[in-house]
Amino acid sequence: MKDIVIYTDGACSGNPGPGGWGAILRYGTHTKEMSGYVAGTTNNRMELMGVIEALAALKEPCRVTVCSDSSYLVNAFEKGWLENWQKNGWKTASKQSVENQDLWQILLIAVNRRGHEVKFVKVPGHADNEDNNRCDTLAKAAIQAYLSSLNEPEGD
Repeated sequence: MKDIVIYTDGACSGNPGPGGWGAILRYGTHTKEMSGYVAGTTNNRMELMGVIEALAALKEPCRVTVCSDSSYLVNAFEKGWLENWQKNGWKTASKQSVENQDLWQILLIAVNRRGHEVKFVKVPGHADNEDNNRCDTLAKAAIQAYLSSLNEPEGD
């Protein structure tokens, strides 16, 4: 089973607003960068999308370490929030509906499919972590590319 390290980050221009995600996948000496955007979204949704898209790029079962600066993402897995939400019918401890439930459910499928072993690690955001900073740059560039495309004149 291959050992993969995935760094992800999400960004939003306004919250909600145009959003982007960035991901870096590392296997040995191999590196793959990915990014994408969503027209109207939130920062938290983009944090989740980065992991969903990165896991979808894996073609075989892997041992995966997901590194993210999102406490929301990491704590949901590492502190058992997701298990509790599911047991409680997708309600929080305060009996509110879990936000982004659609993406959490997709992410659970992505984590559990193909026999991946996935752990989540919190990294400091906007600090000295080169891969985390690169993911932030990729996410913001995806937003800018989307916004620029809105301003391009239509062709004949």
